[in-house]
Amino acid sequence: MTISASKVWFDEESMWLDLTDGRTLSVPLAWYPRLMKATPAQREQVRLSRLGLHWEDLNEDISVQGLLEGKRDQTAAKPLAAE
Repeated sequence: MTISASKVWFDEESMWLDLTDGRTLSVPLAWYPRLMKATPAQREQVRLSRLGLHWEDLNEDISVQGLLEGKRDQTAAKPLAAE
């Protein structure tokens, strides 16, 4: 069984998802810079699919599996190692 999102909403600091298995998940917007910088109207333009979430105008794709595994934005620059 694939777990997917059935509903997505936001508050000032988090993205919330209702999942098809009955759980509710919250993740910090800080994990996803594009969503954090987006307007509320842009965030509402999410398209739910069987595997994840997609925002066409923001060029953002987030898998439900990645959220469940605690993965952050995979495209963010990694911090430089201390010299």
